[in-house]
Amino acid sequence: MSEDLNRRDAMGMALGACAAVGGVFALAGMKKAWDPLPSVKAAGTTTVDLSAAEENVLYTEKWRGKPVFIIRKNAEMIKMSGANDLAREIDVAGSKYVMFVALCTHLGCIPAYNNAPKDFFCACHGAVYDVAGINVSGPAPLPMLVPPFRIDGTTMVIGEESEAYKKMVADGFDGSKPLAHDA
Repeated sequence: MSEDLNRRDAMGMALGACAAVGGVFALAGMKKAWDPLPSVKAAGTTTVDLSAAEENVLYTEKWRGKPVFIIRKNAEMIKMSGANDLAREIDVAGSKYVMFVALCTHLGCIPAYNNAPKDFFCACHGAVYDVAGINVSGPAPLPMLVPPFRIDGTTMVIGEESEAYKKMVADGFDGSKPLAHDA
């Protein structure tokens, strides 16, 4: 240090050092607040046994604190499916299923399943989705998101990526891009 260092300069450096240490602790606290809770991390996968699943029945599972809808499609549903709907199908032991996170892509409300027209309606702002979770009308900008999945016999593991899921993502059918309803 030089001889010209006076009391004012020393106080300024001390204040700067304290502010820097406080800033580091503040950033560390913010990062910790942004990290997922341990309970969410622990719920990384959900295993669903589909061996007793009935056709055209809505099953709701919970994955990472979010509802996930699973429906085993019947012959009528398969017949009325367009190309985009078929690309979102999941084959489990010869049966066709659709599965997606049950949150409206407009503002995150949970849509209700209408059995007669076989679609989903979000009462918050009027978004309508087809049985494959593709937005048909209303303010929803995207289809409902298909979470990562792996099929093991008649068991679906939600939260693990399989080759079928990776292909769905690569082709843009996972819900991360807009899709046209083509039924």
